[in-house]
Amino acid sequence: MKRRSLPVAAALAATAALLLTACGSGDDDASDNDKIAGAGQGSESPKASASASGAPAEDKPDGVDVSLPKDMDLTMVFDWDKPKDKNEAEAMEDAANFLRAIYRGIGERTTKDAAVVTYATGDGLHYAETQINSWIKGGWTATGTERHYDVNTRSTTNSQAVEVAFCVDSSKFYGKEIKTGKVLKTKPSLADFDHFKIIMSKAPTADGLWRASKVYVQTKAAKCQ
Repeated sequence: MKRRSLPVAAALAATAALLLTACGSGDDDASDNDKIAGAGQGSESPKASASASGAPAEDKPDGVDVSLPKDMDLTMVFDWDKPKDKNEAEAMEDAANFLRAIYRGIGERTTKDAAVVTYATGDGLHYAETQINSWIKGGWTATGTERHYDVNTRSTTNSQAVEVAFCVDSSKFYGKEIKTGKVLKTKPSLADFDHFKIIMSKAPTADGLWRASKVYVQTKAAKCQ
């Protein structure tokens, strides 16, 4: 069994079909930037500004621990270039922190970890909780390397939401049975490649904090191969 790129599964089955038809980028016309699906969902959170995108992640960006448990042999690689726009750079780094938070929750075997509730809200929080619970129920942890690349960002005209779109390569990423230590490998295939679009909403009460409010996943993404 290999984790299918944090699969949509029951988490967002109803909204998965709303995948945007094109990746956003800094070259998009401003008239298109206010059409980001799921934008505008924000809620309160007690945090400060995010670390610079593209730099090695600190264990505690914004004062919240996003490090993986020491017994979790997982490497998360983010081959992302920092956008020039300040909001997009912050949102992109917090999108990475959102993913780190999910794996931290899997490793710690809880959906209540501070990183999870800090970097997710609304449907994004529901998505994270569903992923973590499915791994806990299955008795699995994660191992190997997961690579994130070909990132694009675009903002709404009111600067309250940013879409972060990127590819994920999980060809060297595996599930592992906690009880037996058995690594659940599969043969390389198109199923190793997925395309994510995460809507990051600006937290109204914390400067520089962005939280995942919507998650869209295209599995078996040939464009990411």
